[in-house]
Amino acid sequence: MNASDIVQACLFFGTLLLLTPPLGKFMFQVFEGQRHLLSFLAPVERWLYRLSGISAEAEMRWQQYAGAMLWFNLLGLVAVLALQTLQGWLPLNPQRLPGVPFWLAFNTAASFVTNTNWQAYSGENTMSYLTQMLGLTVQNFLSAASGMAVLLALVRGLTRRKTHLLGNFWVDVTRITLYVLLPLSLILAVLLVSQGVVQTLAPYVTATTVEGGHQVIPLGPAASQIAIKQLGTNGGGFFGVNSAHPFENPTPFTNFLEILGLMLIPAALTYSFGLLVGRRRHGWCLFAAMALLFLGGFLLAWSAETSTNPVTGLSLNLEGKEVRFGVMPSVYWATATTGTSCGAVNCMHDSLSPLAGMVASVNMMLGEIVFGGVGSGLYGMLLFVILTVFLAGLMVGRTPEYLGKKIEAREMIWTIVGILAPGVVMLLGTAVACLLPAARSSIANPGPHGFTEMLYAFASAAANNGSAFAGLNASTTFYNAGLAVAMLVGRFAVKIPVLIIAGSLAARKFTPPNSGTFPTDGLTFLAILIGVIVIVGALTFFPALLLGPVAEHVLMLRGTAF
Repeated sequence: MNASDIVQACLFFGTLLLLTPPLGKFMFQVFEGQRHLLSFLAPVERWLYRLSGISAEAEMRWQQYAGAMLWFNLLGLVAVLALQTLQGWLPLNPQRLPGVPFWLAFNTAASFVTNTNWQAYSGENTMSYLTQMLGLTVQNFLSAASGMAVLLALVRGLTRRKTHLLGNFWVDVTRITLYVLLPLSLILAVLLVSQGVVQTLAPYVTATTVEGGHQVIPLGPAASQIAIKQLGTNGGGFFGVNSAHPFENPTPFTNFLEILGLMLIPAALTYSFGLLVGRRRHGWCLFAAMALLFLGGFLLAWSAETSTNPVTGLSLNLEGKEVRFGVMPSVYWATATTGTSCGAVNCMHDSLSPLAGMVASVNMMLGEIVFGGVGSGLYGMLLFVILTVFLAGLMVGRTPEYLGKKIEAREMIWTIVGILAPGVVMLLGTAVACLLPAARSSIANPGPHGFTEMLYAFASAAANNGSAFAGLNASTTFYNAGLAVAMLVGRFAVKIPVLIIAGSLAARKFTPPNSGTFPTDGLTFLAILIGVIVIVGALTFFPALLLGPVAEHVLMLRGTAF
């Protein structure tokens, strides 16, 4: 560690902290339908409702909200699947790329619809410009908006009294896309283009090398997709190596912007949440819990990457890192991208030291709540909050309450389902992969590192992260189909319980706080919340981690590498 790295790390997090209140307040104004900086776009919003036949005043029960969300995502899946398989006959395909094979196309469609953006392909060799723009980039916006909409439904469940109505899914998605995601993406895309990120519809260029050979240089409308892949915590790269490619991430400034972009909205949503529920200190408490988990993981990973490796004898692990920027920005990015469910990468996670790789894995195993995905990270954290206040209530012998709503058996059943469903998929999928010779044959490394490759793949899919540990050939029928199922279950087995909880709480009356109410804006609550998260994660995944990164770390200390 040196002074420059410390300054950069502080700059990354300090800028995030500085921008959280203004962006959080702006999103609060958008969500509440108040006047805001972009209110001049209101005629466009109304025109979209008229065009779609939507009544902005009509609200939905949780069943209707969930139904609209599911149909919306199903339509997106079918559209992206069709675009991929038919791209050989469609325009904006200057390289004349053929249609994508079905199982790979299905995997990719499920990936982008669920905000996972797992990529078992190389974008420049597989997807046409039309598929990248109309299919993948559009889903980057819509899947992010869908996650934020579910969060808004849960907020209304917490704040409304004796009602069955949770708002209108179509209105929420429209406002989020029009006022939040599109403007921020436009600003970031322009900044990226100014630094040299490509944005063109021109065909690929063939260059003559110094040795007299020929090299095809891929181009395309990359900046527009990169902006929303970061801001929407999507992560799907335009090029195969994602943000390690100089056309996606050419300068230290773009590296800074892209790291900031992937954390910005999830962090700011904690401030928006505090304003929406009328308890700003509670919003900051949630921010603090996420920040402490993030910083703890980052410091452990950074320490591991700058400690002497007994196998190589080197004190700095440069293998697989983004050497243009250094070890610290690569480790910070790896920690941030696995914590926020973004999945974009600027280094090879397969080359991380065992403990740093474990941090990336644990971030996903905790349910992507270390800031997490846009919307999904906060509603995932709120499930842990509900579990925490329930346990606190049991300890003092009181009926648990959260923000004036009593937490009863129905909410706890669905809270446990939402927390544990992704973990079940991660462990079950890994177990099946270990048993099948066809799945094991995809492993590039033996021993615990190979086990970690499989565990990481299913964790990335079920947590809707999308980053790859690499070293694993995931472009097979088993992994294309298996990981697609893991993505769908990991997304909707959390979304639907959250909406059920929202509907249940909205129908409850408000209970004023009293001397026996457990406060949720102090250090005691913060400590218990973090403790619950860590304990649940350890009980669920510690045995699997022992077989993978922990075993590899112990063997590395004895001089064995994989």
